[in-house]
Amino acid sequence: METINLKINGREYDIPKNVTVLEACRIAGVEIPTLCYLKDINEIGACRMCVVEIKGARSLMAACVYPVDQLRPGSEIITNSPALIDARRKTLELILSNHNRSCLSCVRSGSCELQQLAQEYGVENEGVYDGAKTPSEVDDTAVHMIRDNSKCILCRRCTAACKNLQSVAVIGPNGRGFSSRIGSAFEAGLGEVSCVSCGQCITVCPTGALHEKDETAKVTAAIQDPEKFVVVQTAPAVRVGLGEEFGQPIGSIVTGKMVAALRRLGFDKVFDTNFSADLTIWEEGTEFLERYSTKENLPLITSCSPGWIKFCEYYYPEFIPNLSTCKSPQGMFGAVAKTYYAEKLGIDPKNIFVVSIMPCTAKKYEAQRPELSASGYPDIDVTLTVRELARMIRKNGILFNQLPDEEFDSPFGLGSGAGTIFGATGGVMEAALRFAVEKVTGENLEKPEFHEVRGVEGIKEAEYDLNGNIVKVAVVSGLTNAKELLDMIKSGEKYYDFIEVMACPGGCVNGGGQPIQPSNVRNVIDIRAERAKGLYLDDANLPKRKSQDNDDVKALYEEYLGEPGGHKAHEILHTHYTKREKY
Repeated sequence: METINLKINGREYDIPKNVTVLEACRIAGVEIPTLCYLKDINEIGACRMCVVEIKGARSLMAACVYPVDQLRPGSEIITNSPALIDARRKTLELILSNHNRSCLSCVRSGSCELQQLAQEYGVENEGVYDGAKTPSEVDDTAVHMIRDNSKCILCRRCTAACKNLQSVAVIGPNGRGFSSRIGSAFEAGLGEVSCVSCGQCITVCPTGALHEKDETAKVTAAIQDPEKFVVVQTAPAVRVGLGEEFGQPIGSIVTGKMVAALRRLGFDKVFDTNFSADLTIWEEGTEFLERYSTKENLPLITSCSPGWIKFCEYYYPEFIPNLSTCKSPQGMFGAVAKTYYAEKLGIDPKNIFVVSIMPCTAKKYEAQRPELSASGYPDIDVTLTVRELARMIRKNGILFNQLPDEEFDSPFGLGSGAGTIFGATGGVMEAALRFAVEKVTGENLEKPEFHEVRGVEGIKEAEYDLNGNIVKVAVVSGLTNAKELLDMIKSGEKYYDFIEVMACPGGCVNGGGQPIQPSNVRNVIDIRAERAKGLYLDDANLPKRKSQDNDDVKALYEEYLGEPGGHKAHEILHTHYTKREKY
């Protein structure tokens, strides 16, 4: 690798030529503050927090966009001079002069990047630049989130995530100068445009301008209602995300403490979405084998990710016949809870209140789809993000890290390793392959790992021999990658039999409802990979690693559903999709 010798804050370093000044300084052990910058997503030099001095240059340079290869050997970079400190402080004061400073009650207080920098640079709450503020309104038209532009700093991270990661691009800067604000075309509300509810914009926002709609009060009210039997399910990715809210390392497995905390919040039963992930594999695996045998509506495309489903309905409706008709694990759980479980307990389904803890904001939208109502009532009553659950735990004074590990309740507390890995990109495919291979060959898979579909790459491909039949599969995460793959299929460039699509890059571990990590963490640590490691470790340590070995799922079919893919299973566990008009 070609290098260049540079002096950074008085010390010499050999720096790779293919990096920016920002990255060069990090290599030298110096952290430069940023607000707008996100590696490979938003590199626009707009916030001016990352400015540095370069000896001989006439002005301060934005380190995030200045390439090292434009410097002469021996050039000196200064990152901490009094003039730089003063320039950054003035930048912060100017940003705050147009900012809603209700920090004490803000959802991001304590995790706001702007707040953190203001503390570090000693910026007072009342500044010398205070005056008129850009008029702003709160947009609460979307099911899943709220946008409060009074807290927006125009860093454009959200618009970059929406456009570059997801190819949705329904938000962007409107107006010019002092009137600039983030919005949608023709000032439409976010709930009126073809947003897919993925929440990736929330996870990159450095302030409280974007946040999920908080529904914790609804859950508390249900728990306190003596007529309601309140059950909760937790998605696979939650167990490797929740710990971050309480200071644990990224990817820590906190399943037992999570269950204990949920019990102390007052839920009547605490169940595992891994159970219904296994149930999904019974149905989806059966569906794939049937379609593969008849060669109808191939490729089969997974339906677990509601953000992907909404994207397909808006942008690629020609692929709706290819979608699996299976409800997502969240939906299957709610449907079974309000039919089979209600009958088993002798409780009217209207009095069973189902709460989902999900790493996903699109699950809030999914819960309100009218077709997800197997019992005549919504399958899911409320979906909370991991962040909302953490707020409930803190508000109730529960000392999370001191809790003993506890087990899920039965009969929906047993989940296999195949269910656990649903939270990582490639996990649904691997779980389905574990099922299909044994179903077709009749042989026991002693080593059920399918490493070809693992990893955080945007698009992965593999081929497998099932008794002489070659099955071509693909795994894709992030909707920009999904768009690329679907376009190749449409053009005839690619052919697959089975495709897994996750809306969020890296899968549910990187969902829009997961704990928010600041840019100085996101830029140097692949949080997707770290959380996925936790899921694969959990899978490896579980006694049952294949969905077909889940005895509670077997009992559900024997007692209630009949055969996988049968009439009753279809009535309760399957759904349909609708073409939507783009805006």
